[in-house]
Amino acid sequence: MTTTLITGANKGLGFETARRLVEAGHTVYIGSRDAERGRRAAERLGARTVRLDVTDDDSVRTAAAAIEADGGLDVLINNAGVEERADGNAVIGAADVTADTMRNTFETNVFGTVRVLHAFLPLLRRSAAPVVVNLSSGLASLTRVTDAGTPTYAYPGVAYPASKTAVNMITVQYAKAFPHMRINAVEPGFTKTDLNGNTGIQTVEQGAEIIVRMAQVGPDGPTGGYFDAEGTLPW
Repeated sequence: MTTTLITGANKGLGFETARRLVEAGHTVYIGSRDAERGRRAAERLGARTVRLDVTDDDSVRTAAAAIEADGGLDVLINNAGVEERADGNAVIGAADVTADTMRNTFETNVFGTVRVLHAFLPLLRRSAAPVVVNLSSGLASLTRVTDAGTPTYAYPGVAYPASKTAVNMITVQYAKAFPHMRINAVEPGFTKTDLNGNTGIQTVEQGAEIIVRMAQVGPDGPTGGYFDAEGTLPW
């Protein structure tokens, strides 16, 4: 039996990924900052739940201890993320972004990813087939964001793309450090979720496709890569 933890999984892409992996036979933990929302989501899916706030050291350590006591972990999906927006749901551009905006975004998207990885690495290292999936974005691609005339080029925000570019680097460096694990970054696409005020152009079912696929890679699968549903993305 494969045991999987998904952070920020009580709604959106995390919830849909959990649903699909439960269907695939995984024992899935719904990681949620709000214990009650996590409990309700887990009940709907036939999953387990653990309170987990990726911005809080004690919360993450307690979650790791609980999952270790239950038997360990094979797959970690770092899904929890934020995108700082101004009033009226507008993306904060370069003229208005502040250090505090950057710090808030990085606290969840970057430091939260490292905090969770650090806490759960001992469990993953004991797994026979450990897998890590880090949620990135097409906006993390320096190649794409400098390709004039494309939607990625036109995106005005600073904090969110910078945080996801950092996630890509984290992915590469962890993959090199732990070659027995499969550690990859994925771009789910512009999906309708609360993260972007439901302005996305595809469903959570479509967005979860690459997450679910990479969560199930075998020991001979890719590692240190950056993928969307169509294949490898340029850094």
